[in-house]
Amino acid sequence: MVGSGQAAPDSAFFYKCWSLFLQNLITLVGIALFIVAVYSDVKTFRIPNVLVGAVALLGVTRLIVNGDPSVALYTVGASAVLLIFGFVLFWQGFAGGGDAKLLTASALLVGSHDLFSFLMFMSICGAVLSLAVLVTQWSLSRQSVVVTSPDQPQPKTKLYVPYGVAIASAGGVTLLFQSPFLASFIG
Repeated sequence: MVGSGQAAPDSAFFYKCWSLFLQNLITLVGIALFIVAVYSDVKTFRIPNVLVGAVALLGVTRLIVNGDPSVALYTVGASAVLLIFGFVLFWQGFAGGGDAKLLTASALLVGSHDLFSFLMFMSICGAVLSLAVLVTQWSLSRQSVVVTSPDQPQPKTKLYVPYGVAIASAGGVTLLFQSPFLASFIG
């Protein structure tokens, strides 16, 4: 109230608090979506399009909240490159379609500034995950050896790696380290 002697609320302070709240909310919702993606990929080897769309929409929302058009342009451009790269991998049979789409949506959410660290962490998680799947497959195949004639080779099964786990893990960790909430504890 201007006439009663009380000062008007500082709009810059309100905007900063609101922006901080939205950033933390986006981080928490993003991590929750990544947890659902991990569960879905492990359980069914599928990542639902609705889930990928929610991650992408959250990423676009984050770009709008940040309000920097140059960051948005770089992020969308990098995400488009990753989409093309992911679909080439899908077309060649090296990755699933859900993995390619989740990678793109995750890049939108993480942003171009931390994209390199996201991709590096995703690669490390993917290598560890692939090694774990390989060891598990090898261990299971050694336990269930069926004695057949030496002339008949053992059938080879295709090795499936739920790479969405690596993408979602890297996305969640990257979001966590970007969080202003975590930054207040670290810095």
